[in-house]
Amino acid sequence: MIRVALVDDQAMVRVGLRMILESEEDIEVAWEATSGDDALARLASEAPDVLLMDVRMPGMDGLAATREILARDPDARVVILTTFDDDEYLYESLRAGASGFLLKSVEGDALVSAVRVVAGGEALLAPEVTRRVIAQFARGGAPAPADPHEPSAAAVGDLSDREVEVLTLMARGMSNQEIAADLYVSNTTVKTHVSHILTKLGVRDRVQAVVEAYDSGLVVPRP
Repeated sequence: MIRVALVDDQAMVRVGLRMILESEEDIEVAWEATSGDDALARLASEAPDVLLMDVRMPGMDGLAATREILARDPDARVVILTTFDDDEYLYESLRAGASGFLLKSVEGDALVSAVRVVAGGEALLAPEVTRRVIAQFARGGAPAPADPHEPSAAAVGDLSDREVEVLTLMARGMSNQEIAADLYVSNTTVKTHVSHILTKLGVRDRVQAVVEAYDSGLVVPRP
């Protein structure tokens, strides 16, 4: 059973999310919170598998809460869920360590799928978000992080030619299956390369690997 926490100051939003998620046999809502402070207090006694986190809330907002949650538990899985289609929130969410970013306009099936993907240890970006990440870097890079972190030269240089090739395709928003087809290799081989890339760059998932790749200049967007 996947246990989910809902963090949003709007009661109707939480009700809607609960109805969608609990219609699935393998998902249950463990608890709800109305602010970042409230969520941190609840986490002290009960950690869910996935947190669905709103951005704008009274008191501690969702971005600050995400940073604090991941500082306490680097393995926590947070999905930012917001109505604000704003690059500032997107990049700050990714840099805070969020495992996913979805707009509240997402369809119910896509929301359920996202929860399952993130609970399984993967990172997720909605397709329109992936396109915006790539487009922003192509225009000259995302806003600078408040706490800059880049892979060391040794880490970047340690990537093999094939790993750089895989990372470049990841940065273009391609899935493992699409990368496998493009390189004429098996899905298992791609998964192995991705695992090595994450280890060498010192990041925990493919979203963070893509951000680091662009930040370091290792991957340059197509014109």
